[in-house]
Amino acid sequence: MALDLSMPILVVDDYQTMVRIIRNLLKQLGFEEVDDASDGTAALARLKGRKYGLVISDWNMEPMTGYELLRHVRADEALRTTPFIMVTAESKTENVIAAKKAGVNNYIVKPFNAATLKTKIEAVCGS
Repeated sequence: MALDLSMPILVVDDYQTMVRIIRNLLKQLGFEEVDDASDGTAALARLKGRKYGLVISDWNMEPMTGYELLRHVRADEALRTTPFIMVTAESKTENVIAAKKAGVNNYIVKPFNAATLKTKIEAVCGS
């Protein structure tokens, strides 16, 4: 199954420059429906208002981290099946293990390019 380029994607990061970078990479890959949120709390509000095909979230955010957002998404009956990719600058093994246990679908370590992002999205959402 090919990637659905029309699926809405939510990018969550408290650093606006990173949001812009990910948004541009997604656009390069052909995705048009990209929303963003500046932290986990704002992301949850967006997730309750729209069905997203994918969440791409930074780990390190305040006041709600990406890890806490992931746990909220997986605990919510309506959201728990939403594909979730965690983005982080750290590749600490304990973070990867914690995210996997919490139900993350994939993990990207910064910096990354469009090809890496595409591979991760394909692994989660298609072929």
